[in-house]
Amino acid sequence: MTPRPGPTRFTGPQRLLLAGSFLITLGSFAVLPFMSVLLHQRLGLELGTVGVVLAVASLVQFSGGVVGGALAERVGLRRTMLLALAVRTVGFAAFLPGLRHAYVAVAALFLVSCGAALYLPANKAYLVHHADEARRPLLLSASGSALNAGIALGPLAASPFVLSASAGLFVTVTVLFAAVTAGHALLPTEAPGAAPGRPESEDGATPTPTPSPTPPLRRRGRALTGPDRVPFAATVLSVHLFMFFQHYLALYAVPRTSTTYYGLVLALYALLLVVAQPLLSRWIAGLRYARALRLGFAAMALGMATLGVGNHAAVLTGAVLICFGEIILFLKNDLEALARSPRAPAVVFGRQRLAAGLGAFTSGIAGGAGYQLAERAGHPGLFWLAVAAQCVVLPLLLAGALRNSPSPRTS
Repeated sequence: MTPRPGPTRFTGPQRLLLAGSFLITLGSFAVLPFMSVLLHQRLGLELGTVGVVLAVASLVQFSGGVVGGALAERVGLRRTMLLALAVRTVGFAAFLPGLRHAYVAVAALFLVSCGAALYLPANKAYLVHHADEARRPLLLSASGSALNAGIALGPLAASPFVLSASAGLFVTVTVLFAAVTAGHALLPTEAPGAAPGRPESEDGATPTPTPSPTPPLRRRGRALTGPDRVPFAATVLSVHLFMFFQHYLALYAVPRTSTTYYGLVLALYALLLVVAQPLLSRWIAGLRYARALRLGFAAMALGMATLGVGNHAAVLTGAVLICFGEIILFLKNDLEALARSPRAPAVVFGRQRLAAGLGAFTSGIAGGAGYQLAERAGHPGLFWLAVAAQCVVLPLLLAGALRNSPSPRTS
């Protein structure tokens, strides 16, 4: 009889998915962070046009997770991941003719974004498929660490080649995605309709499926009107606040420190995410939801306010505080969404991607105008103080919803 996995062991399929998550983000972030340079400098698109293309592509990548979740619920998790990876492989291959034609490059970017939208909800759902609820924090935090490791290493690996050897870079990434797709084809097909939370086995086999206790029509009718609306709204807010840091720290930090120092801060940030997420996952899972939100948003507020000082120590300290807030908020919101929703995990993660897309979109709209206003006033640090104030004020708007929508685990 195959022994049940211990608290820190992963099944074969889970290890394959975690390795795939790292390789997928490694390949993606070898290309995507440089898209503005390729579209503008190499293909001659105006910066305004480039901005619109990247904004819409980001919105598709995040918000399209709803479609990915619904598709996974209908056709299965493994099939959805294979389709998504095939679409992304074709997209990266299309960048080769896109080096000569801007419209092909834009189409390739949207193919890659659509593939990402389809993939991640199915990936996370497969990772926690039949996992005990107590193991979900470790699995999701390990997934986050794998993703962040790829995000950190991808740009570093590709930066010497992205302009001087673009064709070779795109060929390499395309081959990498084809290999990852072939690896996913080895995954066992998940048992349909099985009750979540059943233990998994080392070879990925699943117990005898049992019907879901919640009728489909009732589950669909609840959508975001039930208690799962709270983690959805909290995710929108968390990503909205975090994206100010991600989008505008470079504009602020590089003139006040240096490009090298900024790169070191980002590398440390990524390292903290990779190491700290799994280590803190059990503690975060044990927090009451309201307390986790208070801690996460407080860390964000302190970090944003610290950035406003503008020196080397402030940039580093602010980044560490924001990293701590991200670890708490992003993991806890996903865990709470799973606990509160009666829907399939793929659908839940699709909604969470939609929430992230909405947060990133609102941050992009508000952040550009806000930073420009602070810069014109001669005090860019005021921008970070304004964001810190949002970290304090906006979460208060969720307090009533938290009190009126008790969680089965954290109320």
